[in-house]
Amino acid sequence: MKLFDVYPLYDIELVKAQGSRVWDKQGQEYVDLYGGHAVISIGHSHPYYVAKMTEQMSRIGFYSNSIIISGQEELAEKVGRVSGYADYTLFLTNSGAESNENALKLASFHTGRKKVVAFTKAFHGRTAGAVAVTDNPSIVAPINSTEHVTFLPFNQVEGLIEGITEEHAAVIVEGIQGVGGIQVASDAFLQALRERCDATGAQLILDSVQCGYGRSGQFFSHQFAGIHPDIMTTAKGMGNGFPMGGVLIAPHIKASYGLLGTTFGGNHLACVAGNAVLDVIEQENLIQNAAKTGEYLMQHLQGISGVKEVRGRGLMIGIELEEAVGPIRDALLFKEHIFCGYAGKHTLRLLPSLAMDKALADRFLTSLQTVLSK
Repeated sequence: MKLFDVYPLYDIELVKAQGSRVWDKQGQEYVDLYGGHAVISIGHSHPYYVAKMTEQMSRIGFYSNSIIISGQEELAEKVGRVSGYADYTLFLTNSGAESNENALKLASFHTGRKKVVAFTKAFHGRTAGAVAVTDNPSIVAPINSTEHVTFLPFNQVEGLIEGITEEHAAVIVEGIQGVGGIQVASDAFLQALRERCDATGAQLILDSVQCGYGRSGQFFSHQFAGIHPDIMTTAKGMGNGFPMGGVLIAPHIKASYGLLGTTFGGNHLACVAGNAVLDVIEQENLIQNAAKTGEYLMQHLQGISGVKEVRGRGLMIGIELEEAVGPIRDALLFKEHIFCGYAGKHTLRLLPSLAMDKALADRFLTSLQTVLSK
């Protein structure tokens, strides 16, 4: 049996990682400024994280949600306290797509409605409901297409009154679009969405899978706008590489037995990973570091020849280039030994560990200048 061939692969096999550095099996060192799609939030192989995971593995790795798992309550308390949403409740999942699926389901259960508003260039996942609200027809199979979803222009306040009505169960939006090119939802746009959802009863879902967990310099990027969503979704950096996700649910949405369910979500190892991540974020002031280092990077990127525009917040940065991004990304990887991402044809994407420091920022800035000057 061979693997189902859906991933174009670089001829690189990583065998070791520490902090913001990774090594391949030939011993070549790389700087990791992509974190496996924003997953590595506190740095690779953080000693506190490794110790906690190792200790838990020697005890019990898994049992189902039919018994008490005290790490779940501990995690809910920490997420509520660190995020500022202590009065919300937490449902634990395995991934961002699963979080978004459950968020949409909750909104539909709560309102008794089935129509949803999403936005242009949105990406919410590849499972049935999540891909239906994703603006990419090439990954929507016939069974996933739905007549219940309307796409409105992202970041455009005009048209929201007509576009969001009493027929809609939910409005789902990313605080910062990742796959869409690091497009930041403006404060005015998010505030207008909150106002319109209040007027219609539609539930406002903030997809914070990529832009949450401190990456923007706030715990959730929508907090810059001063709004409170009805539902928030998380994943990626939540477990620093261990698969996990979550749904934060406002107090007016009530739980009942059997309403939602998951086999692996909130298992013993996942909760240890999640708790360790939040401990490190707090102890090492990583949200503040993300804001500071991100500001430094964005300020210095502005002056580099060949950079057309810089977008983002904190350590979620999109660099719009005057030339095609593919050759630039490849040169950074194979010549400068720096992992970056991309979005679209011209946007270089940075999603490093929240512990990234000024020295690594300077190394990247020098390398980018070198590559763009050739």
